[in-house]
Amino acid sequence: MKNTYISSVILLALSAACSAPPVDDLTMKKQKLDSVRTVMADLKETISQLEREIRDSDPAASLASSVLVKPVAIENKPFEHFIDVRGTVESRKNILLSAVTGGEIERVHVTEGQRVTKDQLLVSLDAAILRSSIAELKSSLDLAKTIFEKQEKLWKQNIGTEVQYLQAKNTKEGLEKKLNGAYAQLDQMLIKAPFSGTIDRVDALEGQMASPGLPLVRMVSQDDMYIKADVSEEFIGKLKTGDKAEVYFPVQDKKVSSIIASVGQVINPENRTFSVEVKLSGGVGVNPNQVTLVTLRDYVNNNTFSLPTKYIQRDNNGQFVYIVEMIHNQAHAKKAYIKIGQSFNGNTEILEGLVGSETVIGEGFRDLTDGAEITLATGAESKVAVN
Repeated sequence: MKNTYISSVILLALSAACSAPPVDDLTMKKQKLDSVRTVMADLKETISQLEREIRDSDPAASLASSVLVKPVAIENKPFEHFIDVRGTVESRKNILLSAVTGGEIERVHVTEGQRVTKDQLLVSLDAAILRSSIAELKSSLDLAKTIFEKQEKLWKQNIGTEVQYLQAKNTKEGLEKKLNGAYAQLDQMLIKAPFSGTIDRVDALEGQMASPGLPLVRMVSQDDMYIKADVSEEFIGKLKTGDKAEVYFPVQDKKVSSIIASVGQVINPENRTFSVEVKLSGGVGVNPNQVTLVTLRDYVNNNTFSLPTKYIQRDNNGQFVYIVEMIHNQAHAKKAYIKIGQSFNGNTEILEGLVGSETVIGEGFRDLTDGAEITLATGAESKVAVN
């Protein structure tokens, strides 16, 4: 009678597959897989029932039909999920320097690859005319100071008029302001390093005309570098400042641990991503625009435990694992239906269905059916660790 039942189940599955309306190849394969799984589940239940009946009739057959299994050993730690995104090394000290005012380049004081310190002279423009004007202003200022000092002495002696005193004072102060302005203009003819770093590129050529905004020198520094990554908008709200991150540099074959420094709040309409900035400590030895692989933690649950994903199975009633059940001092396999969460790195988060005191079956689970008699491997772990 059981053979007739099994044959009927197989025929019904095949008939349903044959009578279904035309579908694409992938959908057909999925439907066929579901049908075969259903048949397999029914076959396992039938096998389990037959084994129980045989054991009841022939106790000597129990040991021979017992399946050797090994429980799962689970580490006691929070479940974490990570995502991998591509990132690039950025620097806040990666700048192009140009002249504020126009003029002929008189001298280039640095070369590519040279280390420089803050305020070191990089490029100087021809300032002969300006220096001549400064010399003339200094001469005029010296005369104005002399006249002012004499006029001030006379004024204190009540000699002369107040207008003469104020005119002398105004002439002196006006020349002082003009001289200060000339010195400021002279300083603009000298392009200096705004910070300590390395000269990455020199575009300036002696004798060339410099114009405002025309790049002359590129400077970089590794003192203020970070990793910038674009993350899909589906992870909005899952990443926050301070979350763990790991950065891998393929060129150096190096990994460094870090944290998220900031999370962008604007979605890029072109690729539907938002930017994430990861801290990068000094001394890593990388360069701006270098490509990296960034691993970001987007989920953590401190109050759960996980199981290896490969031990979780599915039937018509849902997902389950096999646990050990003792019946009359004999170990049996029992289906425990579970609700799972996320999966990562070969492990799956268990949300419901297990309390942690069960002995979950690992190795040997593929040969089991619900209620099958089992033998635990010698020395096997017999607990599931939980928080």
